[in-house]
Amino acid sequence: MLVLRLGLGGLMMKHGYDKLIHFAKYKSQFINFLGIGQSMSLSLVIFAEFFCALFILIGLFTRLATIPLIIVMCVALFKAHNADFMGEGEMATLYLTGYLGLLFLGPGKISIDGMMGK
Repeated sequence: MLVLRLGLGGLMMKHGYDKLIHFAKYKSQFINFLGIGQSMSLSLVIFAEFFCALFILIGLFTRLATIPLIIVMCVALFKAHNADFMGEGEMATLYLTGYLGLLFLGPGKISIDGMMGK
């Protein structure tokens, strides 16, 4: 589980960090998937892709942190990539599968959650 957490968390943090430092660039092209505006939608995605991914990386509140990322990957897969699991949506499908695995299996023993006995 450690390898899965490090891979999923670290790679997703890169995506979130890129959106964070280039906020203005992404804002104009972002999907307003909840009807709350492009800026707020992008902010929620940055929260998921950077901060929740950081929690997954260190193994803190792992199961809880997967929920926003699962939602983001579902929106990416079904809204942005038109449910194209094997084509454009392949990466979203892979991330979604990994996050679902972490949700159901937990963070593993080598994690802060594991050390706290969660």
